[in-house]
Amino acid sequence: MNPPDRSHEFDLPYGAAGSAASGAGSDEMTALDLLDRTIAGLTIGDPIRRHLLAVRAQVAEQEETINEARQTLEKMEEVIKKVTSPANRIGIFLGTPNRETAHIVVGGSDYYCNVDPRISISKLKKGTRILVNEAYVIVGDLGFDHGGPVTKVTEVIGNDRLRVGQDNGLQSLVLARGAEIAKATIKTGDEVRVDPHYRMALEVLAKPQAKDHYLDEVPELPWDKVGGQQEALQAIRDAIELPLVHAELFSKFQHSTPKGFLLYGPPGCGKTLIGKACAWNLTAKLKEKTGENMKEYFMHIKGPEILNMWVGESERMVREIFATAREKRKEGYLPFLFIDEAESILGTRRASRYSNILSTLVPMFCTEMDGIDSLNDVVIILASNRADLIDPAIIRPGRIDRKIKVNRPTKEGAREIYRIYLGEDLPYDPTLVKEAGGVRAAIDTLINDLVEQQFGHRDENRFLEVTLRSGRKETLYRGDLVSGAIIASVVERAKGLAIKRAIVTGQEEGISASDLGLSLNAEYQENDIFPPTDIVEDWLKLIDYDAENVVRVAPFKPGREEKQAKTNRAII
Repeated sequence: MNPPDRSHEFDLPYGAAGSAASGAGSDEMTALDLLDRTIAGLTIGDPIRRHLLAVRAQVAEQEETINEARQTLEKMEEVIKKVTSPANRIGIFLGTPNRETAHIVVGGSDYYCNVDPRISISKLKKGTRILVNEAYVIVGDLGFDHGGPVTKVTEVIGNDRLRVGQDNGLQSLVLARGAEIAKATIKTGDEVRVDPHYRMALEVLAKPQAKDHYLDEVPELPWDKVGGQQEALQAIRDAIELPLVHAELFSKFQHSTPKGFLLYGPPGCGKTLIGKACAWNLTAKLKEKTGENMKEYFMHIKGPEILNMWVGESERMVREIFATAREKRKEGYLPFLFIDEAESILGTRRASRYSNILSTLVPMFCTEMDGIDSLNDVVIILASNRADLIDPAIIRPGRIDRKIKVNRPTKEGAREIYRIYLGEDLPYDPTLVKEAGGVRAAIDTLINDLVEQQFGHRDENRFLEVTLRSGRKETLYRGDLVSGAIIASVVERAKGLAIKRAIVTGQEEGISASDLGLSLNAEYQENDIFPPTDIVEDWLKLIDYDAENVVRVAPFKPGREEKQAKTNRAII
């Protein structure tokens, strides 16, 4: 079969084709170019031209096939090269012993290696991942990894090393700081992410719970908002406020500054409130004296929060708490370490069912306290309902230097507390306000009547019966067991009654004397503010009643005497 006639495709003037062909060197001309040049030199009617055109078509087809085959071979060569080349290794860059050598760790082994000239060794950062070939030459910078093991810092060694691992020293490691955290502030207890080879700390992680989870807000709380505790407040001001506000005078007399103090007494009498008031007032005094923008850092520690079943964890938390307090002091804060229910973690080491924990926790607390010079570093406040259960090593002079009793409020103290909770901005019974001649006078009338009702020695006010060994019985009345918490609850109950009455009547009615009286009776009649126990010791500590010969304590219950009288008549 004769090839198709394609002569019309090359019907170009010889001059044009010749000039195009002559423009390229003979070394650059292909077979098709030579054929085109030859065909262009022949006349259109020449029979050789037709044969050359057929040859050209075959050559073009063969060249296209060769080009496709060449591309296929190149792709196969690339595939073969990829599947037969050794894998590159990933390591961690540790530093540069000199300008041309890098210190790396690969697979747990250290190497001094060269760096590909295309990579700037000065731009490699400590802790970053690097790519090394079979000759252990750095050929790539992979940046920092985003994953890896997490461990806790147990000690900060200098400016560039960290000790991590368990608190007891087992399986502890010393790591270098990565470039990203070289200047970061790290303290004991922080969590860091490390490289898989445990050679470099790469990142400081936020804890699962907030670092300031012990922080408690301190409201504006001047001393006059703490009622019924004048003796305790004066003792606190003498123990804490004077040494810090008049430091130069204490230095002149070479008078040692206490490290902390203990607030003890029956529950609900304002120990926590006093601690917060101390923080607010002391900080305000120092602001006024120094002119610095100082702020309190009130760490409210609940004793049971520290107890942990894991060995060494409770001790670690104690170290972390004190470390946080010291760090905040360096940042310009005035830290207050308020430990509520202190007997739960600082109790005598043989008297608790947690004796195994307390046997090491109490010495750890003592050690941390010994590291504090005075109140200028950290203000330590312990609060407890059972001060007799706190270990003597904690409350000895030199550690907890002041023990301040928070007593139940007296009659006049109760009036002060009622005045705090019954402010002039509350709505009161309009009739009472009108009769009294003003809101202030109406409040005084309500308080006086309520205090007389609460402290009166009447039958309905009998609350506890104390039986002595001699057989004599003493009666404790409601006023003998009053506390700030009870007073606050009475006022809240009265507010609730006034709100319900306003909802029912649709009129804005305020707090009345009957609201307060009903609330007072309901508060004591429920009798759930004291535990239902027959253990005399617990009752005596709870009611703060000092009697060595007490054999029985029993609460009065409404209707009990009538029931007993009916029983006696039935027996007779």
